[in-house]
Amino acid sequence: MGSWTATRAFIREARKTPAYSLADLVHGYVYARWPYLYIAMGTGEHPLARFLGPLVGSLGQLLVPKPSTGSRPITFADTYHGKVVPLEAARQLVTVQEDVILRDLEPIIPYALARDIVLQNPDHIVALECPCRAARPNPCLPLDVCLVVGEPFAGLITEYHPRRSRRVSPQEAVEILGAEDQRGHVHHAFFKDAMLGRFYAICNCCACCCGAMQAWQHGTPMLASSGYLAQVLPDLCTGCGACVSACQFGALATCDGLARVDADRCMGCGVCNAACPQSALPLTLAHDKGTPLEIRRLIQTAGRNGAAQAATR
Repeated sequence: MGSWTATRAFIREARKTPAYSLADLVHGYVYARWPYLYIAMGTGEHPLARFLGPLVGSLGQLLVPKPSTGSRPITFADTYHGKVVPLEAARQLVTVQEDVILRDLEPIIPYALARDIVLQNPDHIVALECPCRAARPNPCLPLDVCLVVGEPFAGLITEYHPRRSRRVSPQEAVEILGAEDQRGHVHHAFFKDAMLGRFYAICNCCACCCGAMQAWQHGTPMLASSGYLAQVLPDLCTGCGACVSACQFGALATCDGLARVDADRCMGCGVCNAACPQSALPLTLAHDKGTPLEIRRLIQTAGRNGAAQAATR
C-alpha cells in the first residue's frame, strides 16, 4: 500500500463502526503506530514505566466506557483480551477463504466489548515481531510470531512497521503456528475495542514474555478459555511430568504416578497433550468454560440461521 493508504482505510472503517468514538480512533492509532512503546509501558519493561505508568493507567481508565445503569462495571479486560484457541482452531482463522461478519459473539467471547469477527481480505496476513517479546531483556525467539489478520489491520502494520513485519501467505501462517505449537506456546485470538471492537491478531504466547498471560496470572481476567479442558487418560499416562513443565498456565501436577488437571486453571490450549509422549491428555468440551472459537463452524451456523430467517419472511 502507498503512504497513509492503510491509515485512511482504517479511518473509513472506523466511521462505519457503531459507537466507535474519536477517542477510540486516537487510541487505535496510538496502539497500531507505537505498539512496542505501548506494550513496554503496559508490562513495566520500559525505563519510564515506573514514572509514567500511573499517568498512563489513569488515561487508560478514562478510555474505558462507562456502563449503562444497572449493568456490570466495564473493566480494562473488556477492552483488550484474548481467547485461547487450540492449534486447529488457530489454523482455521488464518485459512479463511471468504470475508466474514460475525457480530456480538457473547457465548464465545465473554466480554462486554470487542467481541466481533469482521474479516476483510482474510488472506492478507502479516507476521509482526511480538511487542511483548521485544520488550523483554531475554525474549523467547523467534520474534516475528504475531499474526495480524485481515484489513485494515494488516495494512496498518506494514505501513507503520515495514522493518519489523512481513507479509505471509496463509500457508506460511499455518507453518508459523505449527512451529510455535512445537515450542509449547499458546495461541490466542486477540480482540481490542480500539481496533474497531474486533478480532485482529493471533499471538503465540509464552508465560515468560506475554503481558496478557502475566496479567491473567495476577488475577486480571484478560484471557478466556478455549471452551475445552484437558482430560487425563489413566491407561496411557505414565506420570512422566512432561505435561507439568509444558503447561503455561500452571494447571498440571503429578500425583500417585498420574498427571492431575486443575480444572479452574486449565485454559484448554492443548499444549500438554502435544508435549505428552503418550498423547494422554486430549481436550474435551467443557460447556462451563465457554464456546470454542472455531470459525468454520461459526460461519456454517450463521449461514443456517440466515437461511432460516429468510424462509420465515
